[in-house]
Amino acid sequence: MTPAVPNGPRPLIDGFGRKISYLRISVTDRCDLRCRYCMAEAMTFMPRAQILSLEEIAAIGDAFIARGVRKIRLTGGEPLIRRGVPDLAKMLGRHLATGDLDELTLTTNATNLARTASALVDAGIRRVNVSLDSRNADTFRHITRWGDVAQVLHGIATARDAGLRIKINMVALKGLNEDEIEPMLRWCAAEGHDLTLIETMPLGMIDEDRTDRYLPLDRVRDALAERYTLTPLDDRTGGPARYHRVAELNARIGFITPLTENFCAGCNRVRITATGRLYMCLGHDDQVDLRAALREGGPAALDARLDEAMALKPLRHDFHIDKRNAAPAVERFMSVTGG
Repeated sequence: MTPAVPNGPRPLIDGFGRKISYLRISVTDRCDLRCRYCMAEAMTFMPRAQILSLEEIAAIGDAFIARGVRKIRLTGGEPLIRRGVPDLAKMLGRHLATGDLDELTLTTNATNLARTASALVDAGIRRVNVSLDSRNADTFRHITRWGDVAQVLHGIATARDAGLRIKINMVALKGLNEDEIEPMLRWCAAEGHDLTLIETMPLGMIDEDRTDRYLPLDRVRDALAERYTLTPLDDRTGGPARYHRVAELNARIGFITPLTENFCAGCNRVRITATGRLYMCLGHDDQVDLRAALREGGPAALDARLDEAMALKPLRHDFHIDKRNAAPAVERFMSVTGG
């Protein structure tokens, strides 16, 4: 049941007048892969005792929906390695039937998608983002350190057959997968998937120098425009991607450019970690503890913390990636906050 909100529903509006309508929830910081741009090989994860229960996550989601959030994305780490995530999706998905929620989605590496796709559809999920940086088996194994691309491609195919729409998220990595961007676009077009390219982000201390792999996407877009007709679209899926129609392929490609083209002006998003920390910006450390509020004060305390969070949301991130700014923008890994 959706918790009561004192004085009735009120929209979540930050100090810059932006309405928060999109919530990303990390259900676990753990992952079964170790992508080089995302994690160190030897990771220390949160103790399981600190992780929110699925029921607590659902209660927090209910509170956000009561305050006007219209879209929720389940993330990680890798969300599908946590037992019971389809059940959580069903708890949140009941708001789709009432019209209080427009969309429930999920981001995954697809290693466990084949076994969960049907359950996700039953819960109300209709679209998933799949992180796939290469379809070459050796390159994929190198990027992920031990991943099997055949397992991922099987998960994608099974999900498509189950009725899920697929968007492929590909982090563009200089000297590693840049020659695969156009083949990935053509494959996505043939399979009926959208493709979104992402610039690597300076989050968490990894084992490699990100500046060696940083590939500005304006350069990629210009190169594609020499071969294809790219028409900017007004399409939005709630996130920061800017989409173009690729006329010759009848395909859609998105660009997420936190470094070359800041996308913060219209930010409508906040993120919750698996331990209940609410971060208002991926690139800042300000956060509020929703777990403590829920456990110690219930719905009223939780609602008050949401108001506090709105006052803390910054105007924009401050990402840089060059040899002079080699340290990450924040110490926490992407898997902690969720993608």
